[in-house]
Amino acid sequence: MSSIAAYYTGKTILITGATGFMGKVLLEKLLRSSPGLKAIYILVRPKAGQSMQERVADMVKCKLFDRVREDYPDFQEKLVPISAELTQPNLAISAEDTQKLLADVNIVFHCAATIRFDEPLKHALQLNVIATQQLLVLARQMQNLEAFIHISTAYANCNRRHIDEVIYPPPVEPRKLIDSVEWMDDSVIREITPKLIGDWPNIYTYTKALAESVVDQESRNFKVAIIRPSIVGASWKEPFPGWIDNFNGPSGLFIAAGKGILRTMKANNDAVADLIPVDVAVNLTLAAGWYTAVHRPKTTLVYNCTTGGINPFYWGEIEYHVISTFKRNPLEQAFRRPNANITSNSLINQYWITVSHIAPALLYDFYLKLTGRKPRMMKIFNRLHKSMMLIEYFTSKSWEWNSDNTSMLMSQLNLEDRKAFNFDVRQLHWPEYIENYCIGTKKYVLNEDMSGLPAARQHLKKLRNIRYAFNTTLLVIIWRIFIARSQMARNIWYFVVSLCYKFLSYFRASSTLRH
Repeated sequence: MSSIAAYYTGKTILITGATGFMGKVLLEKLLRSSPGLKAIYILVRPKAGQSMQERVADMVKCKLFDRVREDYPDFQEKLVPISAELTQPNLAISAEDTQKLLADVNIVFHCAATIRFDEPLKHALQLNVIATQQLLVLARQMQNLEAFIHISTAYANCNRRHIDEVIYPPPVEPRKLIDSVEWMDDSVIREITPKLIGDWPNIYTYTKALAESVVDQESRNFKVAIIRPSIVGASWKEPFPGWIDNFNGPSGLFIAAGKGILRTMKANNDAVADLIPVDVAVNLTLAAGWYTAVHRPKTTLVYNCTTGGINPFYWGEIEYHVISTFKRNPLEQAFRRPNANITSNSLINQYWITVSHIAPALLYDFYLKLTGRKPRMMKIFNRLHKSMMLIEYFTSKSWEWNSDNTSMLMSQLNLEDRKAFNFDVRQLHWPEYIENYCIGTKKYVLNEDMSGLPAARQHLKKLRNIRYAFNTTLLVIIWRIFIARSQMARNIWYFVVSLCYKFLSYFRASSTLRH
């Protein structure tokens, strides 16, 4: 039987960030693979007009939980929501709930974080660093704690080209930075932020590097592991292929390309697109929790959860497979036919942005104004361009990841564990995964039914015909204005027109004879 599933049987677990993307998948896998677990405490932020129980009930209604709902209809009885607010002292957990956690919890999975790249520094410090520190203080007092698993990111140290499975020295002492920003005015913090983060590309990676240092400092007396996923994408296999519920990361870009909105992107075709399926990251996390608790390694182990060094896939390949998938399985009411190009040249990229993004957006907004509707396309493109600028750093570089600890962990699994908690990315077939990912965005993010594919394909044909008609009209106008001023040019023009007329006449006559 599965040693991992058996370990979690009878255990009480605390998950932070359970309402987020990876947290939800982690929660579902625990409930489905270890139905004998005792309870899962979930930190839930209070929300006006909705109780914690109602928030959790709404969360587990989504399709992600269909398999566990079918197998174990009473699974919600295992879920215990705890009111908490990560931006408040002591996480705003009540004294009564604190005592429950201290007495009951065996394993902590800390998934909560802000993943916004442009989050204000003070807020990101509070969510990613201070909240982690306060959770570790709480964990230190837990009477039956066996493992604390911290979810970081593979890009916490992206200022290095080669990244080992070690905790690197922080860019600055976290405590000193926290003390400094507490008394600073927000405008001053905004001004000094670029100097503070240095060669880190954004606030997210910078604060996650600080959080790793905090974990290292605060976890001397209990067993800890750090999981570093790269770009977390749709599920590979579990609970079913292609599940995704957000526009974050590549998902938004895939949808924009499928809708025909995204036509150009600055990236290196030969750079590794280090996507990691969410179920792979979750399986590794659960395996690391088991190994940390059972084998009790002497030091904090870091696991680089990446694909680039083991089964690389490149941005140029992603572009090809995304576009071809959306041509076969188009999104409904596409703006244009899917067709995107990747370039690493800034001037070429800016040219295509102007021609393929800005100009059509202005024309479409002008059309909306004329028809009495509110212009919206330029706003969409501005948001898209902002998103592309934020991820440009990651689409233009490749990193070398050491994965010795991940390989070691895989070697510790028995045959059943390797099937039930598979995180071997060597088995990942990228074209199939990208196709399922794209279809997943259609089904689960945009809520489009696959029965609508014939109509969507017909819409693409209509867009193609409009494009041909537009290009032909434009060619005629250019010819008439700029070229057809000589007798020779006019003769060529009349010859082409008469040839087309004869061809059409012949085609019509042949069609009449057949009928």
